[in-house]
Amino acid sequence: MSPSIRERLAALRESMPPIDPGEADRLRAAGAWLVDIREADEIAQGTPVGARPLGRGFLEMRLESEGAAADDTILLLCASGSRSLLAAEQLRQLGYTDVRSVAGGFDAWKDAGLAFETPAMLDAGDRARYARQLTLPEVGEAGQSKLRDARVLVIGAGGLGSPAALYLAAAGVGHLAIVDHDTVDRSNLHRQTLHRDASVGQPKVRSAHATLTALNPAIEIAPVQARVSADNAAELVAGYDLVIDGSDNFAARYAINDACVAAGIALVYGAVERFNGQVGVFPAGGRPCYRCLFAEAPPAGSAPTCAEAGVIGAVPGLVGTLQALEAIKLLVGMADTLSGKLLSLDVRTQRWRTMSLPANPRCPVCAG
Repeated sequence: MSPSIRERLAALRESMPPIDPGEADRLRAAGAWLVDIREADEIAQGTPVGARPLGRGFLEMRLESEGAAADDTILLLCASGSRSLLAAEQLRQLGYTDVRSVAGGFDAWKDAGLAFETPAMLDAGDRARYARQLTLPEVGEAGQSKLRDARVLVIGAGGLGSPAALYLAAAGVGHLAIVDHDTVDRSNLHRQTLHRDASVGQPKVRSAHATLTALNPAIEIAPVQARVSADNAAELVAGYDLVIDGSDNFAARYAINDACVAAGIALVYGAVERFNGQVGVFPAGGRPCYRCLFAEAPPAGSAPTCAEAGVIGAVPGLVGTLQALEAIKLLVGMADTLSGKLLSLDVRTQRWRTMSLPANPRCPVCAG
């Protein structure tokens, strides 16, 4: 270490006295941010219980995306206390008012007998596969680990479920279940990209399983051949972190909505009609819900199917992709999502509009 760096660190210790590991642990328990800024291979050897393993790269952006405020208490920990001092100086220059370095870093933490854990880290294959999204501060290794541990249910292996499932599998969602009762028809192929010409006549869930497994053999795909109804919706959604609704009928949408509200599971909704689409997120808290948007189904025949009205395959492809994007944002913990909002798009004119969805105080499902 060059003398200039030694002198700089000495000056920083004078101006920003490091905090004792025991005191850091007490502050963490009281709500302070304990941030491990070491590299992934170091964190793989252990990290303090309750620490956020954000790394040093793009730390400022990662803190912002995690929701840290400028006046929050932020405690930085590295291996021995030098890198954390330099990082603390940078954060203070950027306006964070209460940033401290943990004296002695993780080495001192272990020596003090404080609790630490060995996190389940990504392997080399995962880092290669997901390299482009790992680079994003909003995802990083912590977000990718959340995706790996997530369980997502996709309702429908059709025009919406196909792109949603493909992008969720590609992003590394660890467990995907695909629910559909139908078989592949040749008329499906122009928009239902999970399927191939050779799949015609096969159950859609079998075709989906083959496509998704070929795309990402490292994740678990569960095909569920079933027709969604009020009788089985609660059983279908049980145990999942998030549900994507790619169904094409109101009975299934209401059944899935009601089951998600009861189970406290977030629901990502999508719908398409000709050149128009909708995407919305009904949050895990249950309000607003799909019935707040549509209290009851429209009269029979007033909402034509794709077979009746026609559709360009790219339209459900766009809507299903947006559903996958919202799901990924929710799973990694990004703050700016469509939660409680509805995005409406007219792709013929490329007019997009987002509006907030008020909860219906008299909703029969979520108001109770």
